[in-house]
Amino acid sequence: METLDGIVWGIPLLLLLLGTGAFLMIRMRFLPVRRLGYALGCAVGRIPEKDTVYHERRGAEKGMTHSERRGAEKGISPRSSLMTELAATIGIGNIVGVATAMVLGGPGALFWMMAAAFLGLPLKFAESELSVKYRVRTREGRPVGGPMYTLERAFPNRAAGRFLAKLYAVFAVFASFGMGNMTQANAIAKSVRKSFGVTEAETGLVLTIVVIIVVLGGIGMISGLASYLVPGMALFYLIGILTVILTHASHIPDGIADILTQAFSARSAAGGIGGMMTAMRYGVSRGVFSNEAGLGAGGITAAAARTNDPVRQGYISMTGVFFDTMVLCLLTGMALAVSGVLGIRNDCGQPLTGVELMIAVFGSTFGEAGAFIVSIGMTLFAFATIIAWEYQGECAFAFLAGKWNRRMIYRMAYGLVTFVGAVCSLELVWDFSDIMNGLMAVPNLICVLVLSGTVCRDIREY
Repeated sequence: METLDGIVWGIPLLLLLLGTGAFLMIRMRFLPVRRLGYALGCAVGRIPEKDTVYHERRGAEKGMTHSERRGAEKGISPRSSLMTELAATIGIGNIVGVATAMVLGGPGALFWMMAAAFLGLPLKFAESELSVKYRVRTREGRPVGGPMYTLERAFPNRAAGRFLAKLYAVFAVFASFGMGNMTQANAIAKSVRKSFGVTEAETGLVLTIVVIIVVLGGIGMISGLASYLVPGMALFYLIGILTVILTHASHIPDGIADILTQAFSARSAAGGIGGMMTAMRYGVSRGVFSNEAGLGAGGITAAAARTNDPVRQGYISMTGVFFDTMVLCLLTGMALAVSGVLGIRNDCGQPLTGVELMIAVFGSTFGEAGAFIVSIGMTLFAFATIIAWEYQGECAFAFLAGKWNRRMIYRMAYGLVTFVGAVCSLELVWDFSDIMNGLMAVPNLICVLVLSGTVCRDIREY
């Protein structure tokens, strides 16, 4: 698994991700950055949706009926869509993901994580805008979409589009089990054992029952819970991590210098000529794990929004990258860089990583209470990700199955996988998730590149 992980996340995929993001950013005339303020205003509800001639004309071009142009009455609100999307992305990637990236790739990995986030803005916009634009409706009238529907309906070569759509859906289902579920359950189980002495199996059993109860309620219950859970847990974590940084304020200049110099150093990680590539690999892969830009999963949730404006929803989805990586991951990485715990070893002589490293970070400021803060934060973040990713995986499964009435099979399987993730080894879970992420990104990036002309025309006309 580790060898396959290294092959998947080799130079070709890194260049495809960063190259596609850079290509879109230039072709969009840097509008994702120039209009970030507008996007944030839409996300927090300060800028309402407008029913303009533009939307009517774009709807007419697609052959939409008047009722379809009014939006999906049975969908969830755009804000709930964003909260669900953030619940899926704001998870252990913001805590454990940053920690493992900076242990394996050195402090310079944080720089490449931010670079991937910057280039992830146009990626997230494109995949979400396309997912809303080419979504379909179930028999109940509920809007569903995502890269698999975009590939099937809009890809120029229909045969290739259908093949890539099925390929994407298969990888998305496995990614939901890995990144969306097993890694999160594993982090909860490990942190609860470290802080409270509860075994992984006991935690896994309780977590499995709770997850099944929630996901059986469908997207309505998931989005409703996410709307309350995401703002609260983000605020809780922000207060804690800012306190850590401020208590080590004198080390901030040195921490920033380490991040910038080691991002391009030949010896940024374990030494040797591969140092910079190691930092880039882990920074980009963990950044993608955190914000999912390039994977297309966010488009599945965006397509469920009750809106008739694909471009505006693309802007709203794009802010997820800003909140998730450019704020939370950056602050986590700065806390690691300034707290002085990066590189310390445990009793067995192994470098601290993952949950143990983050407990040491918070312990440098809060003492023994740091373990409880990390455990609470990890549990909230990871649980929100588990329930939010269920819907994304469910849509991919329903696409493959061809019938939405079979989704209960997926929901039960998804709940049972939670227990497996809780008792598996950390390394196995992370390698499996990395592999599925990389494979999932390929058909989505091909879709975005081929349809980039449509996306760029839409955002410029808007």
